[in-house]
Amino acid sequence: MVRLKYRYLDLRRPEMQRRLILRHKMVKMMRDYMDDRGFIEVETPVLIKSTPEGARDYLVPARLYPGSFYALPQSPQQLKQLLMVSGIDRYFQIAKCFRDEDPRADRQPEFTQLDVEMSFVQKEDVFDIIEPLLTDIVEKLSDKKLKFKPFPRLTYQDVIDRYGIDKPDVRFGMELFDLADIGNASEFQVFKNAAQIKGITAEGCANYSRGQIDELTEFAKKYGAKGLATIALTEDGSIKSPIAKFFKEDEIKAIIERAGAKIGDLILIVADRPKIVADALANLRNLMGGRLGLRDDSVLAFAWVIDFPLVEWKEDEGRWDAAHHPFTMPLEEDMDLLESDPGKVRSQAYDLVCNGSELASGSIRIHRRDIQNKVFNLMAYTDEEIQARFGHMLDAFEYGAPPHGGIAPGIDRLVMLLTDDDNIRQVMAFPKTASGIDPMTNAPSPVDEEQLKELHIKTVED
Repeated sequence: MVRLKYRYLDLRRPEMQRRLILRHKMVKMMRDYMDDRGFIEVETPVLIKSTPEGARDYLVPARLYPGSFYALPQSPQQLKQLLMVSGIDRYFQIAKCFRDEDPRADRQPEFTQLDVEMSFVQKEDVFDIIEPLLTDIVEKLSDKKLKFKPFPRLTYQDVIDRYGIDKPDVRFGMELFDLADIGNASEFQVFKNAAQIKGITAEGCANYSRGQIDELTEFAKKYGAKGLATIALTEDGSIKSPIAKFFKEDEIKAIIERAGAKIGDLILIVADRPKIVADALANLRNLMGGRLGLRDDSVLAFAWVIDFPLVEWKEDEGRWDAAHHPFTMPLEEDMDLLESDPGKVRSQAYDLVCNGSELASGSIRIHRRDIQNKVFNLMAYTDEEIQARFGHMLDAFEYGAPPHGGIAPGIDRLVMLLTDDDNIRQVMAFPKTASGIDPMTNAPSPVDEEQLKELHIKTVED
């Protein structure tokens, strides 16, 4: 807090200067690279229409139109699609974005991204632009090593099955394995009735004490797990496990074989609903990967994740919602499932992940009014809501929109990866605190009643 209050002094420190210089060089490389490949930088408005989807908008009152508001853009998404309709075939922008979300270590209320859009492309065309750029940035501006060249392509289902998360850290293995067939056939009631049973193997951890096991169990419970089953293959060749008594000898052997465990290893198992199993084991995997020294900070492991679901079911709202954003094109082969089985529809969305962080997100966009209307209807928007929120987009499609797609790598997160920082505030000149406050200027702050009156605004206390 003190460093942020006197940020102008904090920025004098050599390590802070180095971060700002690195960021400058990286952005310059991006601009030069995009220019060399025929992209033009187009600035898009910061005061736009509020079309809430995803995070909450920051709203700006319009003085001349009492009761009406502008919104600060969560991204230039709709505007860059309209630029494709305008005949700007290759667009980019170092874009400022705003999202009213709770801050965390890798998130701020305002952030910067390299925004990119291209006409007449498929996802591989987008990859072919972004991958060499990021490779150049890493190799020319840092001493990091790339684990993969080229970056691997992993499907969403594959990473959920293997890592339990859609932004996996692929610097190390310790992949999830499925025990449903063994567990459901056993007499152990916790496994017998579980919707999903999966585990990971922590090498060399068989000597963990009861206290250490309890600590891991409490950690798993933070992510919804009711408990954590363990099997330790001790150095003397015996099996140490509180659940062994519920299994036949051949069932225990089958679990150990499925886990790929050897003497000295510890098997960690979670049985529950699929989402809970995935969340608990993904976080346990990251925790153990750090403890065992498997997360080599000198290495950057980029990977593309493709074929995300188009929609996800919102239980509390009783409707489908976009898993990515509502302008994402479904896969052609899944188009017939839009009405019959929406949950199985895959999208032409893709993320670029690195060392357990989502670095970039993009997709091939919907460019036809009929398909866009189908997707909006699937998400339970009425015709009136569609026209009010997105009529400008749909009207533009009537004038001919080329197939197009793009991506937006996060500049702040990329600098974090290159500098080994664990908090995004370290790579921004004037960031906010974890509670969204700027201690240097005391923003946000109250304003004069006269200003509020001029804007026709009243504040209401809870």
